[in-house]
Amino acid sequence: MVESMHLIDLNGISKDFDGTRVLNNIDLYIRKKEFVTLLGPSGCGKTTTLRIIAGFEYPSEGKVLFEGKDITDVPPYKRKVNTIFQKYALFPHLNVQDNIAFGLKIAKVPRDEIKRRVDRMLDLVNLQGYGKRSVDALSGGQQQRVAIARALVNEPEVLLLDEPLGALDLKLRKEMQLELKNMQQRLGITFLYVTHDQEEALTMSDTVVVMRDGVILQIGSPKKIYDEPANAFVADFIGESNILRGRMVRDELVHFSGYDFPCVDSGFGENTPVDVVVRPEDIMIVGEDIGQICGTVQSVLFKGVHYEMMIDTGETTFKVHSTIMQPQDSRVGLSIVPYNIHIMKATDDPLAEPANEGGEE
Repeated sequence: MVESMHLIDLNGISKDFDGTRVLNNIDLYIRKKEFVTLLGPSGCGKTTTLRIIAGFEYPSEGKVLFEGKDITDVPPYKRKVNTIFQKYALFPHLNVQDNIAFGLKIAKVPRDEIKRRVDRMLDLVNLQGYGKRSVDALSGGQQQRVAIARALVNEPEVLLLDEPLGALDLKLRKEMQLELKNMQQRLGITFLYVTHDQEEALTMSDTVVVMRDGVILQIGSPKKIYDEPANAFVADFIGESNILRGRMVRDELVHFSGYDFPCVDSGFGENTPVDVVVRPEDIMIVGEDIGQICGTVQSVLFKGVHYEMMIDTGETTFKVHSTIMQPQDSRVGLSIVPYNIHIMKATDDPLAEPANEGGEE
């Protein structure tokens, strides 16, 4: 990927608040027309990163570049970005169209141009005919659309979204996830999205940036983050996982839960301690006579599209997802194909080690 395709670069960004470091030497780039999500638990530094890009915070160390130009000290109103927060901060005394037009009026855009751009935004966010309505008369989802339209009407090159769906109910949140992604693709602008919800990140993003304790743990496509987590924290945070201590016997053979399993990983050395990740949906329940290992079904929960079963093998209790229910206390065999066993370097704290920083070409 050529450098000119980088819209935003964060180079060595650190941030201290009252002597506490909340961001530690962050390196990250964001491409033009990309949907990037910063994902992590509360306090990991994702919102601070977004606010530094927006210009609401200034880094203690490092530089922010926009199309290769240093904007570290440029104030927010001079940056080609707009921000949407979880609290939409709509003006209750203005109707929908006046809320959307507010920034254009401040910029003294001609009246005809304001009307054209506001009408286009109402169409884009599926609020045709709502222009004269009071914002207080709108649902939460409709208010969110007005906030998006107000941000987009100024034609920013980057839209920053800080947990904008957090106040919506589950059904509406899922609908808005798809709507936001479709909107971003139609507009062809860059979205930088902040969330602690891994489902949102996997659903909408081109690139996911997983953060913890002020550092970047992994960057990649949703599929790569899910299928090839860089460490145990990422594996645990992105979806459900069985995370186990193991030992690499040799290339393509790993020992865990008391047995040797063929795998596809190599390069760890012989008899090397490793962390092993197996997703619950990647464990097949088979006959006790043909399983690689055998166990007893301890519990069964119906989760809507599958059953979640805890299966005790003596050495390990595995979480297994299957569309076929096995009775509690029954004996079953478990089989795991080599491709579904993910090997990672073992650490003293398997949930703490940072991985690759920067972007993924």
